[in-house]
Amino acid sequence: MTAYSILDLVPVVEGGTVPQALANAADLAAHAETLGFTRFWVAEHHGMKGIASAATSVVIGHIAAATKSIRVGAGGIMLPNHAPLVIAEQFGTLDALYPGRIDLGLGRAPGSDQRVAHAIRRTLDSDPNAFVRDVVELQSYFADDGQTGISATPGAGADVQLYILGSSLYGAQVAALLGLPYAFASHFAPQMLDEALHVYRNSFKPSAALDQPHVMAAMNIIAADSDEEAEFLASSIQQSFVGLRTGNPRQMQPPVEGYKASLPPHIAAMLDELLSCSAIGSPDTVTTRVAKFIDRTQADDIIVACSMFDHDKRKRSLSLTAQAFQSL
Repeated sequence: MTAYSILDLVPVVEGGTVPQALANAADLAAHAETLGFTRFWVAEHHGMKGIASAATSVVIGHIAAATKSIRVGAGGIMLPNHAPLVIAEQFGTLDALYPGRIDLGLGRAPGSDQRVAHAIRRTLDSDPNAFVRDVVELQSYFADDGQTGISATPGAGADVQLYILGSSLYGAQVAALLGLPYAFASHFAPQMLDEALHVYRNSFKPSAALDQPHVMAAMNIIAADSDEEAEFLASSIQQSFVGLRTGNPRQMQPPVEGYKASLPPHIAAMLDELLSCSAIGSPDTVTTRVAKFIDRTQADDIIVACSMFDHDKRKRSLSLTAQAFQSL
C-alpha cells in the first residue's frame, strides 16, 4: 500500500486565533496518528494572516509533543532564510526530544513576498548554487564529519531525515544529485509534476542516505459523505488560492455555496489549473481519483493537503481519506 501523509498549513480561520489554529494542528496530528498516516508536516510561511506555522521548528515540537509515533517535520524549511547551522541546532534539538521521528524537508523559495523576505534575510543577494551548498553544509553538521570545522550542539549525529522539496526541475535535479528523497508540491503547482519526477528518477545517484529514488507527491484531498458537501467545503481553499493569486491573502474563509461558479472565467480556469491534482468528493470519488494519481506518479508516499474551515469536518475528511488509501 502507498504510504499517505499530511501537509498542514496550520490555517487561521476567519474569526479564529493563532492559539486555536495551533491547538487544532496538534489535535489533527493526534487524529491522523490513529488513522495510519505516516508523517505530519508543517510548512514555513511568513507574513500571512491565515497561516500560523511561521516558527516552523517550534510548531513541530508542539505537534510532536501531542503525538507518540507519527513522524513529524517540515514540508518545508525555506533554507535560504536561515544559516544551516541554526537549522542543524533546531532540528538536532527536535531529534533529541523526539528521537527517530523528525523529518526535514528543504526548499529554496522564500515562503513570503519580497518585502517580508527582505525583513527575514536583510539581503536578497543570492547565488544560484547557494542552496546546494547549504544543503551539503547542513548534512555535514548532522554527520559531524568535520568538514565545516564546527560541531553542532545539538545536531551532531542527529537522526533527521532530509527531503528536497520542489515545484520545478531544479529541486528534482538537486534531490537526484544528492541522493535524497524528493517531494513535489503538486497540490498548488502541478504544471511540471511529470517532467520533474522523470528527471529525478532518471538522474538519481545513490547516496549514504538513499540507495534508490523515493518520490513523494502532494495532492489536495477533501472528502465528505457526498460530492456536493465536499465541493462546498472545498470552496474555502478555493477562496484562499484566489486571494493569494490576486494579491489579497486573508484568513481562511467559511465555505460558500456556488463559489467557483461565481468567478470570472479566467479566474475559474486559473483555479482549475492550480487544483488539478485534487480529489474532492465522496469516498468513492476520492478513492478513484487517488488511485489515478498514484498510477500517474508511482509515488512512494502521497502528501495530503486538506485545509478546511471547519475543524471537525476536516477530521472527518482525513478519516475518509485514510479509508480510501486502505482500500487500494
